[in-house]
Amino acid sequence: MGENSKRISRLDIIGKNSGSSQIMVYVILVVILLAAQLLSPGYLKPTHMAGILRLASFMGIAAIGQNLTILTGGIDLSIANTITFANVIAAQIMMGQDTNLALALAAVILMGMAVGLINGVGIHWLKIPPFIMTLGVGTVIQGVFLIYTKGAPKGNAAPFLRAVCGQSFIGILSGIVVIWAVMAAVAIVMLKCTPYGRKIYSVGINEQASRFSGIRTGRVTFSVYLLSAVIAAMSGFFLVGYTGTSFLDVGTSYNTKTIAAVIIGGTAITGGKGGYAGTIAGAVIMTILDDFLTIVNIPEAGRQIMQGVIILLLVLVYSREKRKK
Repeated sequence: MGENSKRISRLDIIGKNSGSSQIMVYVILVVILLAAQLLSPGYLKPTHMAGILRLASFMGIAAIGQNLTILTGGIDLSIANTITFANVIAAQIMMGQDTNLALALAAVILMGMAVGLINGVGIHWLKIPPFIMTLGVGTVIQGVFLIYTKGAPKGNAAPFLRAVCGQSFIGILSGIVVIWAVMAAVAIVMLKCTPYGRKIYSVGINEQASRFSGIRTGRVTFSVYLLSAVIAAMSGFFLVGYTGTSFLDVGTSYNTKTIAAVIIGGTAITGGKGGYAGTIAGAVIMTILDDFLTIVNIPEAGRQIMQGVIILLLVLVYSREKRKK
């Protein structure tokens, strides 16, 4: 009873510290928005911000799974190629027909489940470190979709998916933003208000102690990688609706961007601290940085450097705050 009380107390402290980090990231988001408006008048126009939110939605959805794995002290480097493979599969099955939409979504989810199962088996039962396992699986997926497409992906999005992911239907609000909002609400409630969420935090804080306290840590670890792959696959499915067709590099940057969104959002890379509420702001910040640097004609190399510097600065700020507490 004493050990359980100590563990619960520590979870409460972690939760309070996570909250302060997540408040900070929203302050940073406001500062970035104001700076963008000063440097580029008109940046905060509703129509432009609607486009930013639409772009952020795809990264934000994929970052849900990444957030879960990082909270357990792991990482998922197969997300980028899972997104691309899902994008390719969905476009080729849909072939521009609404009647094929359900079949395409089912195929994408099954593919995501297969990837998640492989990652989970390797990490939990074979004890392969998450970094190595997911990187290896991601590389295999890349080879598979290159063989599957022969380097030339085919197909296009169904009209309904195009409307949901690429058009506004409530003033400036688009369907994909609504989908992201629903998935975000589910993720936040799951992490903060359910026994499963508390188990994820506990495993991230101390896996061995969690096992001794009765938590089936293997099941928790296995489940987060399964969820991560399925959610990444869904993000790839939605991206078809935005781009209209499939591209072999559509998910290339998503490993880096989802990790950055999670870390910027205040989640500790070592696990056990943070939450998805901050990751939402992190995804928006990453999108704004990329968008604004493009507007001011910063080349791709410069955008990558500046994004990396900003991420490092934020990590240093969070680390300093943690030491103070």
